[in-house]
Amino acid sequence: GVIQKEKLKKLKTDIHVLTLTATPIPRTLQLALSGMKKMSIISTPPVDRTAVRSFVCPWDNLVIKEAISREVARGGQCFVVCPKIKNLQKIYDRILKLVPNLRVLTAHGKMNSKDLDEVMTKFSLKEADLLLSTNIIESGLDISNANTIIIYRSDLFGLSQLYQLKG
Repeated sequence: GVIQKEKLKKLKTDIHVLTLTATPIPRTLQLALSGMKKMSIISTPPVDRTAVRSFVCPWDNLVIKEAISREVARGGQCFVVCPKIKNLQKIYDRILKLVPNLRVLTAHGKMNSKDLDEVMTKFSLKEADLLLSTNIIESGLDISNANTIIIYRSDLFGLSQLYQLKG
């Protein structure tokens, strides 16, 4: 991000850059606190914003089936995140056993970039109900139609990773 912002500033000297972030990186935060950058804080959510509900519980087939079915029934999409590539097939089989007609795509960091881009494009075009992936989705992905995320073995993630995934 820093390199891209510097390139933008070089295009025109009197350019203003607006940076929006839910989790400011230390460099940006330091620049704002030192007064080198101006900082605004949005401390209240939009009027019609629904609060995020989080649940921490052991894997429960009934809860998983209900969460996925409810999201798909309302026309939404789901994410299921696994910490390890080797667990993806096992979770894929479990999910299809619970919700047989589900359209599922899989993504992970060992896929070549062309295949990964194709999967992400299909998911964003709503060609699948669920994206099963590793935590590669934690940055740079905005699928407004996906409002349910299930994290398998959340204990294997760090707090910052979980926070990023939740966002």
